[in-house]
Amino acid sequence: MKKGNPKALLPIIVFLVLYLGLGILFEYVMKVPMGFYNVPIVVMFMIALLVACMQAKGKTFEQKLEIMAKGVGNPDILTMILIFLCAGIFVGVVGRSSAESVAYFVLSLIPAQFSAAILFVISCIVSISMGTSVGTITLIMPIALAVSNASGFALPLCAASVVGGSMFGDNLSFISDCSIAACNGQGVKMKDKFRHNIPKAVPAAILTFIIVLVSSIRTYQGGSVSGDYNLIQIVPYLLVLIGGVAGVNVFIVLMIGIVSGSLIMLLTGTTTFMNLMVSMGVGAANMFETIMVAVLVSAVCAMIREEGGFDALLSWIKSAFKGRRGGLLGMGLLVGTMDIATANNTVAIVMASPIARAMREEYGISGEKVASIMDTFACIFQGMLPYGAQMLVAISVATTSGVALSAFDVISHLYYPFCLLGVSLITIALEPNHQ
Repeated sequence: MKKGNPKALLPIIVFLVLYLGLGILFEYVMKVPMGFYNVPIVVMFMIALLVACMQAKGKTFEQKLEIMAKGVGNPDILTMILIFLCAGIFVGVVGRSSAESVAYFVLSLIPAQFSAAILFVISCIVSISMGTSVGTITLIMPIALAVSNASGFALPLCAASVVGGSMFGDNLSFISDCSIAACNGQGVKMKDKFRHNIPKAVPAAILTFIIVLVSSIRTYQGGSVSGDYNLIQIVPYLLVLIGGVAGVNVFIVLMIGIVSGSLIMLLTGTTTFMNLMVSMGVGAANMFETIMVAVLVSAVCAMIREEGGFDALLSWIKSAFKGRRGGLLGMGLLVGTMDIATANNTVAIVMASPIARAMREEYGISGEKVASIMDTFACIFQGMLPYGAQMLVAISVATTSGVALSAFDVISHLYYPFCLLGVSLITIALEPNHQ
């Protein structure tokens, strides 16, 4: 390992100060709705890249471009960009009605007194299928409001069930941008990360289900919620899920989902060919900011690595965290810190991935285990943030419906991230500490 240069980390510090500072200003001082998401993250990374270029003294502009191009041209980055686009198109094709069909179908099968706990299960299923926590909350929160009104269950509990379930899928879905970023950042297959996620996510989900069930069943006041559903619209989700679990190439899985979803939507009369094309375009466009962040982070990280910034950070982490257990915990806290600063778990994973890749070599930890830890801890922290997109969307849906809802009321019932944190720490503690 070459000599580290702590000053080379300045671009990351500049980004975090600007993004976090402006986010706090907009959200809590100026009271701008979704204030953190009004900060142009691409512009903040452009400033960070400018700082990185200014720091690299003794190099011509062409040499700096060459360094950045090598970082951006990494095959893992290109693969990640293409998967992001395919995942966006898939979500655009299957649309809102498919997710609602899943929700109303499951609610129709279960006694109404269990509906608060079932909201958690529904959110898990929908988020795994759609690969987006924010999209899941947007679709399921109106149903959660209806369940709360009809049954008497506390709205914060119903909202927390939806938010928690959405993070379950964000962590486990084969088309989640978090999973894609974690796997491609470490150069591992999705099914291998999935294999390491299951022992943490499933026990945490079961424990959450039990807690929500016990918390809610005594407050049931009668009433139920029902809606129209079309089971055939669930087929694309099932095909993607089955293909992913079976280890089929992610591009093939997504192509199957896009083609089957398009045919089903057209043949059932759910959409027209023209609207389907528009939906595909919108789905792809929704990934553009995430793609630009991945490109810019790759360029910034290439410059930081060239100047010795990662060597300095790795040296500090090694002195603070000893052994494999310490390495895994350090990776988890690293991505968690990035998430607190950016309020975006995908961005946090993309930023932390190059550092974690270097750490795994030092600690002798497999790439799939690193990808699992990063994805898991990013979802844990994101699920707890009162200013995260997931929480803000849930509150916004309630407010739009004329219901007052506080982020901290929801957090007090947000059992899944805390259960997942507990299970993850136990898993790390059981890890052999030698390489």
